[in-house]
Amino acid sequence: MDFTTSLIGMSLVCAMGAMSPGPSLAVVLRNTISGGRTQGVMTGIGHGIGFGIYALLAIMGLSALLLANENVFNLLQWAGAAVLLWLAYNMLTYHSSGPVEEHESQGRKGFAEGFMIAFLNPKILVFLVAVFSQFIDPEMSNPERFIMAIVAGIIDISWYVLVAMVLAGTSIVDKLRANAIIIDRSIGTVLLMLAILLIVRTLGLDIS
Repeated sequence: MDFTTSLIGMSLVCAMGAMSPGPSLAVVLRNTISGGRTQGVMTGIGHGIGFGIYALLAIMGLSALLLANENVFNLLQWAGAAVLLWLAYNMLTYHSSGPVEEHESQGRKGFAEGFMIAFLNPKILVFLVAVFSQFIDPEMSNPERFIMAIVAGIIDISWYVLVAMVLAGTSIVDKLRANAIIIDRSIGTVLLMLAILLIVRTLGLDIS
């Protein structure tokens, strides 16, 4: 498989992964609704950078060191659960304060939340290892590997930024914002359930 074919195949899989519903999309949607275009876009950028770091680790072979260290892996999972609980708490206790004004502080908040929701989710690394194992040739050069990691991060950023831009550019966001409390409660409940499920799995409990 030549580099171009591998790059296209990897790109399609990463795109489908980004488009699949999950906590990342929920956070981007919520931040766009409650904080406006700037916060939503910065959430997408932060998420893509966190995703890109894992992509670089996976493609350069450093992922084996992380995945082999159970303590580090568990620490990341606990940190990820803590972030989900924190986001869920904020959404479940959120009260609208009126019209949204976009400020730099909202951009920083969105970026931080987007980055944490990606970087503190080691399952993303597992996903990327599985993806890259199908498209990486052992003889592929380091520059080619780097390009693939960068492209994976760009795809992730592009999707979530597109979601934020499209949503913020329509009347839909105004209608959603009018029901911001209900939406926040719903998303917060989903994130809380995901956090509890992650904690249960990290503890190794059988819920079947």
